[in-house]
Amino acid sequence: MEDFLPEDEPLLNARRHGEEVGATPIGPAGGAALRFLATLIGARTVVEVGSGCGVSGICLLRGMAKDAVLTSVDVEPEHQRLAKHAYAEAGLGASRTRMIIGRALEVLPRLTDGAYDMVFCDAVEQEYPEYLTAALRLLRPGGVVAFDNALWHHRVADPDRRDPDTEAVREVGRMIREDERLVPLLIPVGDGLLCAVKRD
Repeated sequence: MEDFLPEDEPLLNARRHGEEVGATPIGPAGGAALRFLATLIGARTVVEVGSGCGVSGICLLRGMAKDAVLTSVDVEPEHQRLAKHAYAEAGLGASRTRMIIGRALEVLPRLTDGAYDMVFCDAVEQEYPEYLTAALRLLRPGGVVAFDNALWHHRVADPDRRDPDTEAVREVGRMIREDERLVPLLIPVGDGLLCAVKRD
């Protein structure tokens, strides 16, 4: 499943750089799912929390409209620098991205309500519930929110795992399942991609 759509050189290079600096990016199948989702909803404005050094951004931008803009939020300047390099290598112009360095929980409140087609989260697992709250404000009706690492290395399904990261990933899953404003789906690719559509 991970190898169904082989990655090209810009993606492979971005993935290698991400792994070298400890910013493990979304896997190949998860990246393909992001591209699919962005294409499906005709995304023009997307926020990503955690750049993965450009892997997720390349996947999203390749699915978005040609003049669409990705807003990428990352606390690590080096990860953003590597992401910019990856976008350039993939032939994606600087006008296609808005890079913001800072903690997501400080940056997201400054973004415009209802102005985004998609929000992708792959950063601090303990902050996932807060990311969901922010995403619900940022998304337009019909918009999609997606969380990487929804299975959290099989820990979410293990009732004996009670560490803060695992509990937070469990909590965001519960929140999405129980929120009547959302239509949820857990896609079993990579480490799990938890998605939801915001109802009209």
